[in-house]
Amino acid sequence: MKQHTIKGQVSLSGVGLHTGKKVNITFLPAPVNHGFKFKRTDLVDQPIINADAGAVVSTQRGTTIRQRDAQVSTVEHTLAALVGTNLDNVLIEIDGPEAPIMDGSSMAFVEKILAVGIEEQDADREYLEILEPISFVDEQTGTELLALPADEFQITTMIDFNSPVLGQQYASLDNLEDFPKMIAPCRTFVFIHELEQLLDLDLIKGGDLDNAIVIVDRVMGQEELDRLAKRLNKPSVKVEQEGILNTVDLHFSNEPARHKLLDVIGDLALVGKRIKGKIVATKPGHTANVQFAQQLKSLYRQQRKLKGKPKYDPNIPPLLDVGEILNLLPHRFPFFLVDKIIELSENHVVGIKNVTYNEEFFQGHFPGNPVMPGVLQIEALAQTGGILVLNTVENPKDYDAYFLKIESTKFKQKVVPGDTLILKMELLSPVRRGLCHMQGTAYVGNKIACEGEFMAQIIKKSKDGTT
Repeated sequence: MKQHTIKGQVSLSGVGLHTGKKVNITFLPAPVNHGFKFKRTDLVDQPIINADAGAVVSTQRGTTIRQRDAQVSTVEHTLAALVGTNLDNVLIEIDGPEAPIMDGSSMAFVEKILAVGIEEQDADREYLEILEPISFVDEQTGTELLALPADEFQITTMIDFNSPVLGQQYASLDNLEDFPKMIAPCRTFVFIHELEQLLDLDLIKGGDLDNAIVIVDRVMGQEELDRLAKRLNKPSVKVEQEGILNTVDLHFSNEPARHKLLDVIGDLALVGKRIKGKIVATKPGHTANVQFAQQLKSLYRQQRKLKGKPKYDPNIPPLLDVGEILNLLPHRFPFFLVDKIIELSENHVVGIKNVTYNEEFFQGHFPGNPVMPGVLQIEALAQTGGILVLNTVENPKDYDAYFLKIESTKFKQKVVPGDTLILKMELLSPVRRGLCHMQGTAYVGNKIACEGEFMAQIIKKSKDGTT
């Protein structure tokens, strides 16, 4: 699947739900790997805020993101519209601190986006692939979010507010192509006791009974309803079908559950990458959604680092065995740290080091608690890199590779007897004047043991075999 952006810019105007301020919002095409970003055009220097789980500063009655002194609130409906229309890269210009609430759904955004059209871009889409179940549980609220392996993005939401009016509801989306019709029109909802509290707190200044489903979860007399109507600048309100105020008609019998599904899509957009998996959300809310998004983003970072991990099958004969490596490298026991080479190209090499308790260094390095020294892990990478470096010249036996510097080295996982080190070295730039700049990564299983940048130089041996 390729990445997508919109074909042209589109604009809408509305008011912020809580601020009550009029705001203009414009969606513009963006280049590949741009992602979703908000640009506050009303502020000095027009700062840009990444739609990222790490930028969330509040989940009170909506999701708010901020970078430095610039923030945008209630971004979830906007982001859901972008994901739901199959977009990856969009710049969202906004001239206020809060996205417009419109009718309480994503429909207005979706209609504008589909009207201007979607454009395929010349870059593959990156995914967060759910390979095993991942869960988030909030014991206090009973909220649970679960990610399961699946071939495409799917969501099921279940809600239960212990309300005889709302009851238990669930909604599902098995294909994002159905989002514009089945999910986008579904509006936010509020219980009438929450509405009264928000009014008392001088919030929802931009709220209107036309952009929310109001659920009456307690008995109310007409006198109290008339008083509420006055506070909401309505001539009158009354309770009709299933305890719903008569200000709106439901689009679906389970519209509240569908809107919760919409919120989950919008909040999980903050992962920054499309999710290939099924999300099951029980009693979801913005706080839990964002925490789960942060958990998934961390998983994506880990997956990205392991994306280049070589596959090692000991049943496949190596490209170079120990004898052949000895013919290339000057190292010998006890400083020979590469057992075989399983991959070798112009730009990369992969070696294997089987770590056993019989290694010389275990006699003096943490006796009784054997751990392979980090410097020897780096040396094993360097020797593997030597194979790559010597592979760039004719008659490699006539040359030696010397390392000039090692930078940005990190040790992330202990290496102990019984481990198999997979040693990968990749050229970061073409070889020039005998200088080789490489990235090295050592893996144990599905974990990175260490990594760093290496600079080496190829030097020809003299006639007597010295360099």
